[in-house]
Amino acid sequence: MKPYYLLILIIGATLLTLPACDNNQTGSEKVMNKVDDALDRRPGEKIRDAAEDVGHELDDAAKEIKESAKDAGK
Repeated sequence: MKPYYLLILIIGATLLTLPACDNNQTGSEKVMNKVDDALDRRPGEKIRDAAEDVGHELDDAAKEIKESAKDAGK
């Protein structure tokens, strides 16, 4: 029975701390972030750009896999 109490405690703590991580941006903050991105003025810009590039490459790879799976299924 004790592992269930620990699990309930962990879930409860997680549910209480997740709302604290909420990052709401106003419209003007979003615009400023986009402008800073376009002008390469964001903090850690090289790292952010690299992460964005990896994300785009993964999206492209997923599309290619889907297309090849469709072609193989025909």
